[in-house]
Amino acid sequence: MNRAGARSCDVLIIGSGAAGLLLALRCASGGNAVLLATKGTVEESNTAWAQGGVAAALDLEDDSAAEHLSDTLAAGAGLSAQRAAAIVAAEAPQRVDELHRLGVAFDLDVRGRLELMREAAHSRARVAHAADATGRAITSTLIARVTRHPNVSVLQRASAAALVVRDGRCEGAWLAADGALRRVMAGRAVALATGGVGRVFMRTTNPAGATGDGLQLALAAGAQLADLEFVQFHPTALALEGAPALLISEAARGDGATLIDSRGRRFCFAEDARGELAPRDIVARAIWHQLQREPSDNVFLDLRPIGRPPAVRARFPNIAAACARFGLDIGTTPVPVSPAAHYLMGGVVADLWGRSTLASLYAVGECACSGLHGANRLASNSLAECLVFASRAAEDIEGMHRISPAPPPDRPDDRVQAIEQVAELARLMWNAAGIERNGPTLKQALAQLESIPRLTQPLSRESIERRALVCAAALIARAALLREESRGSHYRTDFPERDDVHWRKRILWTASGYTLEPVAVPA
Repeated sequence: MNRAGARSCDVLIIGSGAAGLLLALRCASGGNAVLLATKGTVEESNTAWAQGGVAAALDLEDDSAAEHLSDTLAAGAGLSAQRAAAIVAAEAPQRVDELHRLGVAFDLDVRGRLELMREAAHSRARVAHAADATGRAITSTLIARVTRHPNVSVLQRASAAALVVRDGRCEGAWLAADGALRRVMAGRAVALATGGVGRVFMRTTNPAGATGDGLQLALAAGAQLADLEFVQFHPTALALEGAPALLISEAARGDGATLIDSRGRRFCFAEDARGELAPRDIVARAIWHQLQREPSDNVFLDLRPIGRPPAVRARFPNIAAACARFGLDIGTTPVPVSPAAHYLMGGVVADLWGRSTLASLYAVGECACSGLHGANRLASNSLAECLVFASRAAEDIEGMHRISPAPPPDRPDDRVQAIEQVAELARLMWNAAGIERNGPTLKQALAQLESIPRLTQPLSRESIERRALVCAAALIARAALLREESRGSHYRTDFPERDDVHWRKRILWTASGYTLEPVAVPA
């Protein structure tokens, strides 16, 4: 691979979802020269696929930040970082107001105020949304602002191959783009906003780029990771042969949609008194158990209780259009669904200002682990987290001194060791580290992961993603094997009970191994 000319900036941001875009806009508005690098186009991100909305206590007559905090901690199953959760609950309304002022077309009620929906495990209606394409509404608005800003340069189709680290400080990154390896040096900070790991699993709601690149980059650079066993499986993804696992938004159940078997019987109440509005991990397992009991049967999401067919289609226009491509009318016909990998609660350890454990390296969005989500994410807290911590990271970066980093002495190898059989890895992880797990199967999976052939491949987006996938898969499986209990999204059939005595702890990872860190009991 050729060596391209070096570039410099004040802030280098890797990733173009909501967190990366808002961070870029905020840093640029503060006078920083920002380079936003993304391995696809700027429009490609997990955020763009997000349907539901942003959780925020906006109606103070019926809701409060304290109640939002309480719901977050309950969903997190005893492992949420209370300070992080309190900050998100307190600051999310400001971030939603900011987006509204920037031009995000949130839905309004008859009084002209933001329409708020209730989603599973929320005690109040507090989810601001733009029909069923909130993520797309947010990213399109932020992209328009970012690409017009004179202080922002956008580098598309540029995959981060390695971070530049000197004397314990992150000073930039090596980017593979257009057949060349390009060095970008950052005078203030580097931020990872690389998204999730859904492509580790055979069934996922995530786009093709969700391969955990940021985890591998951070780990190799010396930063710490945490909570990697906690992968959220969305209960309701389209389950139709030949169709992708299209997400059917949580908001549908919030509006009154029900889950039924092929005989039309509701079954979720057998697992939890909240039925379809129980936390996602409980609903996902309820569907999983139903499919195990009746292997030849299907589970359906029935949207007909929401209202007349035209009203249902109007409420969820993007879901209606997507299902229509496969001959399904969501207004008249129950939709076949089953769980799919959706969101990683863990990631690069980040403090309350987005700072990783490596100096000058920040992590925001799904690739970060602030501790907010604990063992299970509350619906629509992901966009809230993106916006709150991107804003806080920008504020923190503004206070950093600029330096003039010298060129690094070495550059990464032009070739990497990576797997070729991605489908084999995804199938293995789905079966061993999916919705239900057990020790013997996880041990066997780890042995099989080690046996998947690694080949020396030229540096490219594909080889970088394959390297990241096997790194993420091994860490998820190892963490799942270590945690001998069931908590939140992590369910062990051989340890089916939650164990606060031994496992109110986080598993922290570095390149040299793991350590355990106790988690304070929330007040």
